[in-house]
Amino acid sequence: MAVGGVGTSLLLMAGVMVTVGLCRRVTRRRLRTRQRLCTFLLEMFSTFQICACTNELSLLGNVEPKPHTALTLTYGFTVLHGLTLPGSTCNPCGTLQPMWSGGTSVRMGGLKIAAQFLAAVLARVVMHFIWSLEMAEPHSGALSQGCSNPMQTTEMQAFCIELLFSVVFQLTVLRVERINPKYKVHLIAFLITMLVYAGGNLTGAIFNPALAFSLHANCFYDRFPSYSLVYWIAPSLGTMLVAFIWEGILPRLSSDSRF
Repeated sequence: MAVGGVGTSLLLMAGVMVTVGLCRRVTRRRLRTRQRLCTFLLEMFSTFQICACTNELSLLGNVEPKPHTALTLTYGFTVLHGLTLPGSTCNPCGTLQPMWSGGTSVRMGGLKIAAQFLAAVLARVVMHFIWSLEMAEPHSGALSQGCSNPMQTTEMQAFCIELLFSVVFQLTVLRVERINPKYKVHLIAFLITMLVYAGGNLTGAIFNPALAFSLHANCFYDRFPSYSLVYWIAPSLGTMLVAFIWEGILPRLSSDSRF
């Protein structure tokens, strides 16, 4: 793949991030008094950025040297997302956890999840339109791929991988919550990069239901029961397990250890 094609993709992703940043700033200024609408739009814009950029990154997986370039880009853009999207979860699983613990109401949590899936669909539509213009070499033939089938193992193994990765990710997010944000984004980015390295060739290592739908909507259409089990139910169960352990088991263990 030509360097110019990679450069065009990077500029495209930078443009997405700048546009989303402007939209978030305008939303905060103009809709301060309308909390629900403001929350909905902020979550939608943030999730759109992650889904759009990841859609574009998925086209750069074969850039040499492999897999170093793809992993470096994954780490770099994850750091940028963390720095530019403070306060947003961009992941239905990340919204389920505070709903379980009572930190977020069911209505507000449902609003955020709706915004995340709407953003996932919008990102897919926008990126497919951009790809149809074939402005860069990676875009050529991108629309003719159909279901790119990220599941390169058995359904049960894929289910276990996505569940495990979701548990590891959500536990880490909770564990580093009080760390300085400047360091936290690098820790989260490093973890995501390592998970992608470990399981990216088996399931894509997505552990984000909205992102999975944005990346592989055609696969959900073709094999909905299988893909919903692996990419929606597995990470959601992982998040519920983490919430149960974090809110139920660990406090009991810590209280028992005092006696």
